[in-house]
Amino acid sequence: MLTIRQIKLPINHTQNELKQKIAQKLKIKPKDIIDIKINKQSIDARHKDNLLYVYELNINVKNEKQILKKQIKDVLKAKDETYKIPPKGNIQLQNPIIIVGAGPAGLFAGYILAKAGYKPIIIERGENVDNRIKTVEKFWKTGVLNPNSNVQFGAGGAGTFSDGKLNTTAKDKYYRDKEILKIFVKNGAPKNILYLNKPHIGTDILRNVIKNMTNEIINMGGTIHYQTCLTNINTQNNQLISIEINHQKIINCNNLILALGHSSRDTFEMLLNNGLNIIPKPFAVGIRIQHPQSLINQAQYGDNQNLPPASYKLTYQTSNKRGVYSFCMCPGGYVVNASSEPNMLAINGMSNYKRDTQNANSAIIVTISPKDFGTNPLDGIKFQRNLETKAFQLGQGKIPIQLYQDFIQNKPSKNFHSINPIFKGQYTFSNLRDIYPEYISKALIEGIENFNKKITGFASGDAILAAVESRTSSPIKIIRDENFTSNINGIYPCGEGAGYAGGIMTSAIDGIKVAEQIIKTFKPIKKDT
Repeated sequence: MLTIRQIKLPINHTQNELKQKIAQKLKIKPKDIIDIKINKQSIDARHKDNLLYVYELNINVKNEKQILKKQIKDVLKAKDETYKIPPKGNIQLQNPIIIVGAGPAGLFAGYILAKAGYKPIIIERGENVDNRIKTVEKFWKTGVLNPNSNVQFGAGGAGTFSDGKLNTTAKDKYYRDKEILKIFVKNGAPKNILYLNKPHIGTDILRNVIKNMTNEIINMGGTIHYQTCLTNINTQNNQLISIEINHQKIINCNNLILALGHSSRDTFEMLLNNGLNIIPKPFAVGIRIQHPQSLINQAQYGDNQNLPPASYKLTYQTSNKRGVYSFCMCPGGYVVNASSEPNMLAINGMSNYKRDTQNANSAIIVTISPKDFGTNPLDGIKFQRNLETKAFQLGQGKIPIQLYQDFIQNKPSKNFHSINPIFKGQYTFSNLRDIYPEYISKALIEGIENFNKKITGFASGDAILAAVESRTSSPIKIIRDENFTSNINGIYPCGEGAGYAGGIMTSAIDGIKVAEQIIKTFKPIKKDT
């Protein structure tokens, strides 16, 4: 099999034209091409009057050796990109591996361990997918929050109520990233995520994928307990010996994977009190902005139609050297109430697979460092909570919103203009400037005005802002060594909450890395124990 790169064709090309282009590149006849598999596909939109698809392809051809001898640029022998679980270690496990959290890190750690025969136990404080959906939809309708099952907590983690983006810039020489996509597809995700440059699943499809994954983990010997919260850990001579769940039950445990989400604030506090080495880390906070999706399509594609809803990625450094950037951009999506603590309010973005609402939304966030909030391990959480409390109070439990022109003028909005709002959860007009320190508000305005130079209309006065976007990444890091172990033996911090990932893919990769470390160290529990 050959890999051929940089095959460019107009976006409306036919399969026959693709075959002709490959034959031309390889200097062979089209009939000598046996089959074609797309490895990567992206859109080159630098010239709006000539949009192109750019491909990397794996192809089977006749006379492969002869073609390789020609040494054609961007043509090479295809690599074996198969993921392989490492060989098992020699230390006998005495108790099951327990994984805390059923988000991407926890699920993929559990999936790999179950596939290797380790029969892991996953505990998750939230509900299973079906019950969680009902709970979240009730919250959006009534404002009645379940602190243990919400947009942040439950099967699939925060990603279950998101755009389901699978972007990552990480280059993984062991092909964990490709294995993750294959597992998603096996469990119901669209096959195009295997090759699209910016793949996404969408919250509507991802929910079923998570259900299928959890069922497969169980079928491979794993166990999942919902509405089960880690409430304490017990150690002896710096070695984990047991855990407490729901303030009641003690379970013997020597190896614990902490795949916490970044909203597990009470758990972080408990772990710190028990001596786990936790430090503060930078993060970012800001607003979420809504524009017509047609505006973003026009900016990215020009007058071209019949393309997927366009996205954007924007960055800027303010005059006082503070970063402002777009985050978790959701084409054709919703702004959702993503709160997880009583009397506090946080928001996020979410899209279905078709991304078919009229509005695009994205977080526009400002970098925050310990210089802004303090150097104690949990000071970043205090900073987030302060903003979320102000947002809750300002909106009286509803999402506070404001038009951009009124944000600039520091006054509450009274009505919408040319853009219709798209939210999941109740909302109300407010003055968002009452939430943020002035340096954040000024940075947001400076950044949005700069982004207008890149996307005309981005700084429209009619753009709808919502607050508060505070859960962009974990405000803490749980220190671990080269063996993925914390300062307490037997505890393996991983994923986004522990400060080692940012998003579905990087979290899943980190979960797999920890699972591999356990596999390389231990043998599964004997069947008769």
